[in-house]
Amino acid sequence: MSGLTFDKRELCNLEYSLDREMLATDRRGGYMSTTIIGCNTRKYHGLMVAPIDQSDRTFVLLSSLDETVIQHDQPFHLAIHRFNGVYEPRGHKYITDFEYTPTPTITYRIGGVVLRKELLWIHNRTQLMIRYTLVDAHSETTLRLRPLLAFRDKHALSKANMEADGKAYPIPYGVKCRLYEGFPWLHMQVSKADAEFVAVPDWYYNFEYHKELARGYEGHEDLLSTGYFEFKINKGESVIFSAATDLMASPETISAVYESALARRTHKIDLISCLEHSARQFVIRRGDNRAEVIAGYPWFGTFMEDTFMALPGLTLTQGRKDDCIDVLNTAVRDLKTSGILEGKTLPATVDAPLWFFFTLQQLEEHITQKELWAKYGDIMKGILEAFRRGFGEEVKLHPNGLIWASAERPLTWMGTIVDGMPITPRRGYPVELQALWYNAVEYTLAVAKKQGDKAFVAEWKDEPAKTRNAFISKFWLEEEGYLADYVNYDEVNKFIRCNMAVACGLNYRMLNDEQLVATLQTIHQHLLTPRGLRTLSPRNLLYKSNYNEDQRSQDLASRNGSAWVWPLMFYVKACFELGGANYVAEAESIVEAFDEELQTKCVGSLSERFEGDPPHAPRGSVSHATSVAGLLFINDLIKKYAPKKPARKSCKKAAPKTECSEEKPKRKCVRKSVKK
Repeated sequence: MSGLTFDKRELCNLEYSLDREMLATDRRGGYMSTTIIGCNTRKYHGLMVAPIDQSDRTFVLLSSLDETVIQHDQPFHLAIHRFNGVYEPRGHKYITDFEYTPTPTITYRIGGVVLRKELLWIHNRTQLMIRYTLVDAHSETTLRLRPLLAFRDKHALSKANMEADGKAYPIPYGVKCRLYEGFPWLHMQVSKADAEFVAVPDWYYNFEYHKELARGYEGHEDLLSTGYFEFKINKGESVIFSAATDLMASPETISAVYESALARRTHKIDLISCLEHSARQFVIRRGDNRAEVIAGYPWFGTFMEDTFMALPGLTLTQGRKDDCIDVLNTAVRDLKTSGILEGKTLPATVDAPLWFFFTLQQLEEHITQKELWAKYGDIMKGILEAFRRGFGEEVKLHPNGLIWASAERPLTWMGTIVDGMPITPRRGYPVELQALWYNAVEYTLAVAKKQGDKAFVAEWKDEPAKTRNAFISKFWLEEEGYLADYVNYDEVNKFIRCNMAVACGLNYRMLNDEQLVATLQTIHQHLLTPRGLRTLSPRNLLYKSNYNEDQRSQDLASRNGSAWVWPLMFYVKACFELGGANYVAEAESIVEAFDEELQTKCVGSLSERFEGDPPHAPRGSVSHATSVAGLLFINDLIKKYAPKKPARKSCKKAAPKTECSEEKPKRKCVRKSVKK
């Protein structure tokens, strides 16, 4: 990909533009999200969506900012909203260009007027800045900006009421508003000193968010405007609008903050630079001592499983070990206070604490093992002891060395509930849980042995062999040549699911090479798609491929056919372990296949999952941590296994008719050997 480019001819096509969303974050839990033409299609969209305290709740403060260009007393409305299925105004018809890098930029043309709008979220503070530049005009031009306010939880909707404070209180170069007690003040200011704010408080009714209606949720909202800014703008002049929870001192301050922030923006020029930028948006800091991973935008919060699963790809692939350690330290504090280590609290997903060891294994490549053991040795041993102690009868280590997990609610990552029932209960011994347990015990033993913890080694040294023997005995399907998905007292579930990939690609695995090749063959044949691994083979009668947008249809398919990106990490890692550098070309093609996705849903990022059948439409959250992290993890593997290119030798001038040439090493695709 040479860069994020958009078909200018299609920007006025609502089917094209309304399905493409943009996202910017402040690294503190707040974000800006809307479509590339500025029309909100979700209740989660807004120009300023931010936390108001140290909790993980976020609130839509500024829903949108409606612009009007005025010439010769004739208004031209640039906004676009939907009311009862009708779009009004239809400002998208004036859009001539959209650019994403270094910051989202929309260009409008109204007759002889060309106006450029650049949107910039400021990092580490709750502030949105929008710079308007009048590129061209042939007569006196006035710009009007009308903020539309919500001040509500992002999962809720605002309705007209008598309690909202519709007043705008004067401040230097603008006004401050706060619709309800308990919220921070929203300071709205303009860098043009003679800009006027006209106080005209009024409710605007029935904004319609069709993405919510399609999902089966309520999708109508009322928004309050306290008035509008109005000012003349000259050809070549730039004026900045700022919305912030902090007061800006002067127009000069507003401009300086904008220029400084814009100068620090990276350019998203290809697949990997886009993913690296997206990865940084998931790691947030709340206050002075909390660093967390947002599972996905726009509606998810923080989950332990997603955090540990995604953290290496989000941070370590860019050399950001300090971010990784800060998130780990926050998670460790939470583990110590949650009751999980004492067996008093059951994890939301039972495998979540075991993914902690996966993160540590990647971190060990960036810090010394001695430092890692000093920081996390006690918590590693504590997690293992917690599982051996058990969480009542629901989750416990059985004498055979396997982890039993069975409860009224589903306990694995596939625990989606539809109509009050889990669609994939998987009660008993889930395959990935056993793989993660074995990896955790083996890894802790290896580190403890090198760091001289003889007591732990003596106590646990016999556990891995016990687990491995029971695992192969119960899970390996000799005739079929792959792993069962789960086993219990009455059932050996032979569904072909992506969970077996985890058992293939962890650092410590229980399969021998012959079993590994056979399992990878099955994964390749049934589950591998250009968008990840399917959660279920298409040959299964329960398989759900393409489906409707309503939440029920999406939930039914999410674990019964949808393709997820993160399991690819383990499939590709296992293929590398078999094929080494010969697998590089195939791994590169897997990564490159996602190139076009960066422009189809959330610009510059990857969705939570994709439909199992072509064209593999994106589904779920539009920007998801495990998807972005999974692809960056694979890219890191490619860099590690790629053969080093020999230094190019210069040609001797005395040797005419001789050309320099380098014969590229022939690459053998490991997938071909897997398919035999």
